[in-house]
Amino acid sequence: MNLAAAAEVLGAVPAGCAAAWAGRRLTASAAPGPWVMVAIEAGAALCAVFVASGTSALALLAAGWTLGLLAAVDVVALRLPDLLTLPLGLAGLLIGPWLLGTPLLDHLIGAVAGYGVLALASWAYARIRGREGLGLGDAKLLAVAGAWLGWIALPTVVVLASAGGLAWAAARLLRRGRAGLAEPIAFGAPLCAAIWVCLLLATAGRPILLGP
Repeated sequence: MNLAAAAEVLGAVPAGCAAAWAGRRLTASAAPGPWVMVAIEAGAALCAVFVASGTSALALLAAGWTLGLLAAVDVVALRLPDLLTLPLGLAGLLIGPWLLGTPLLDHLIGAVAGYGVLALASWAYARIRGREGLGLGDAKLLAVAGAWLGWIALPTVVVLASAGGLAWAAARLLRRGRAGLAEPIAFGAPLCAAIWVCLLLATAGRPILLGP
């Protein structure tokens, strides 16, 4: 298989998954381009090798690729499928304490707190506004953040993801005017990016910005 063929395969994975979970047909323009996915996955691999080695790098690589796929599926289909999210969260509980050298209890608390915070925010928004704002997929993804990073990193993850979401909304506003704000934003994508950044920082021994 040559490089172009491999790129087509990698690019088709998120689009095909999104079509299956969304239950709708996707046009070629709706799916992330193959080279975009290749760049994301290659970037994850380089980051993993740069901050870790051996088994640690493999763990980071698997997490980064899964987060990249989750982000692509959410952008295309506005879904964060349990088939990817739940195994990633379980892997975080198993690998996170070993990878970061932190107590398992911190990661268990992080998973529960991560889910609870966004699930409560989703419920409150729906109650006040009368429509859904955040899906439970986002809550499960923040639980993944807590499982991998522990509870101490959750404020930083939320702040970084929110900043990414606001930047996305601002770019839409500049490009398409107020009409661009009427469309939902796939919050899972900046949330995946925030988790990945914090995971790299924590693995490299750098302080999480909002931690005590």
